[in-house]
Amino acid sequence: MAKINYAYTDDNKAKTAKALGRSLKISPKHSVEICNKIRGMNVETAKNYLEDVIEMKKAVPFKKHNKKVGHRRGLEGWPTGRYPVKAAAQILDIIKSAEANAEYKGLDTENLKIIHISSHKGYVIRGWTPRAFGRASPFNTPTTHIQIVLEEAQN
Repeated sequence: MAKINYAYTDDNKAKTAKALGRSLKISPKHSVEICNKIRGMNVETAKNYLEDVIEMKKAVPFKKHNKKVGHRRGLEGWPTGRYPVKAAAQILDIIKSAEANAEYKGLDTENLKIIHISSHKGYVIRGWTPRAFGRASPFNTPTTHIQIVLEEAQN
């Protein structure tokens, strides 16, 4: 098994908890937009927000990957957005895992804050789909790596 390095280096390992998801079958573009939205949020706020995205009550603003993306109601300061349900569900699971890691370390789970969350492209699962006249077209599945670091906020 390869050694996994985080993009974030801890200054205070006693007050932080980490979790990561490797090779998740979600869109890298959707995960980048979700990560940009919830970075710096309180864990409870982020979990509530992602549950609202899964239920399609709140949209995620698409600031970077927004070509031909429609406007959504309820977005402040940015008109374009989407409801990436699959990616939001996977990121919510990783946040819950990081919260469980923090609880295991003895941190106060009520005061946790997301200080680092990043999304990186994983490998591409190659595939083919049959076409007419005996040909085939590529049908690839992208994967994504997600890293989350939580820190106990100071009161």
